[in-house]
Amino acid sequence: MTEPVADDTSGLRIRAAARALVLAADGRVLLVRFDFPARTVWAAPGGGIDAGESAFDALRRELLEEIGLADPEIGEHVWDRLHVFPFINGLFDGQREECHLVRVPTVFEPQPRFSWEQLNAEYLMEIRWWTLAELRAADIITAPRQLVDLLGRLLDSGPPAEPWQVGE
Repeated sequence: MTEPVADDTSGLRIRAAARALVLAADGRVLLVRFDFPARTVWAAPGGGIDAGESAFDALRRELLEEIGLADPEIGEHVWDRLHVFPFINGLFDGQREECHLVRVPTVFEPQPRFSWEQLNAEYLMEIRWWTLAELRAADIITAPRQLVDLLGRLLDSGPPAEPWQVGE
């Protein structure tokens, strides 16, 4: 279980998390859909960093649980995101995420290690590959909100020399 971490400047209980931008060689990206009570959000797979885990360890665990990707090669650190919002369970006031690029040779059929009942209990309802054009045309909310623009920059120019700092 992830333990609350007090943010140095605000005193907020901020959860440390890691996400993976899973990118196939053809440019498609794998996103997961969360259906929260207030809204539906598409995001990169990943989640909280448990006590004693590194970000890479957490990513490997989360990718296995959520999409069935075993032993991924964790690539470049592409962005950091601090998102302040009240967690449904009341344990946290927000989340500080680092997102890493995980390249895969081809699109694969996700086979989560968690059951759909377990995933649904975490509000995860769907896993889907997207092209950049599909994302641009879709009427969806992404996390971060500028995920589509960040993906476009990444596909056009490659990973940043230093992680992008992104907001909500």
